[in-house]
Amino acid sequence: MINDVRIIAINPGSTTTKIAVFDGENPLFQKTIFHSKSDLKPFKKITDQFEFRKGVILSELKKGGISLDNVQIIMGRGGLLKPIPSGVYEVNDTMIRDLLSDKLGEHASNLGGLIAHNLAESIPGAKAYIVDPIVVDELSDLARIAGHPLFERTSIFHALNQKAIAREYAKSIHCRYEDLNLLVVHLGGGITVGAHLKGQVVDVNQGLNGEGPFTPERGMTLPSNQLVKICFSGKYTEQQVMKMVSGESGLVAYLGTNSAKEVSKRVSEGDAKAKLIYDAMAYQTAKEVGAMAAVLNCEVDAILITGGIAHDEYFVNKIKERVCRLAPVFVYPGEDEMRAMAMNGLMLFNKELEPKVYC
Repeated sequence: MINDVRIIAINPGSTTTKIAVFDGENPLFQKTIFHSKSDLKPFKKITDQFEFRKGVILSELKKGGISLDNVQIIMGRGGLLKPIPSGVYEVNDTMIRDLLSDKLGEHASNLGGLIAHNLAESIPGAKAYIVDPIVVDELSDLARIAGHPLFERTSIFHALNQKAIAREYAKSIHCRYEDLNLLVVHLGGGITVGAHLKGQVVDVNQGLNGEGPFTPERGMTLPSNQLVKICFSGKYTEQQVMKMVSGESGLVAYLGTNSAKEVSKRVSEGDAKAKLIYDAMAYQTAKEVGAMAAVLNCEVDAILITGGIAHDEYFVNKIKERVCRLAPVFVYPGEDEMRAMAMNGLMLFNKELEPKVYC
């Protein structure tokens, strides 16, 4: 394996931009840049933030003494694209067009491929890729049926982190990911629970604005009859209802904050309402785990819990006490998406995997 390859990973989030630089497997530089509401307020659309985000990335790399001259691979976080299988994709004109169009939806991760491609164009020999974007689609035919022919369940989830954690667990027990049945729970601003059947995520809740447990900011599976009544009440615009579903629901609607850490603190201080709502979020997450266990015929090798909220023992224990009889539970707090992106870039460089074509 060749390890002397310089890789940059770029992961734009709603209020942060994460960047990391690796020499092969060795991390050289990592930075999370926080963006305030006032920073992002001037931009009408997320793609309008392109120059701003690119500028702060270049500024931080310069401060860190990182030269772009010898960079060979730039990995961008994948955004809202057409449904595609898991893997690494070289950024091409078709992908750029879809990321810019917003036809498939707005998401900060759309900027990952755009910025990676733009930077790579200025570096001789460098190439830009995305890996396991949030639209990775491996759903079974059964999982797509929503209940009415005008509707179809779609796959939008934390594919990069879920796949990386699943492979990390498999490696730790000296097995192949493709030989295991796993339930992977990502706890963050969005909550997704994936049923991994022998290396394929055959079912998962649509974690952006679709279904599943409510989250710090998202309402997800709201009662459909009540939602229809609100839509036709004349009190709200379509945009306001969409915000109600995703962005102004969950913890922020009930408790006025999207910080799980703050809510956990309130619980520890005896806030009864905070405890009820926080426990309900854990309860709904555990219900989703049970549903996905049924997808795997209850033949589950392990349940893996990851994401930022996985740092909170109280919340994780609330889930574990309901699901621990299904399978052994392992916790991987936080997310190591930057390393996952870089390691996919390294495998690509070493020809351990082939890039796929987005079309």
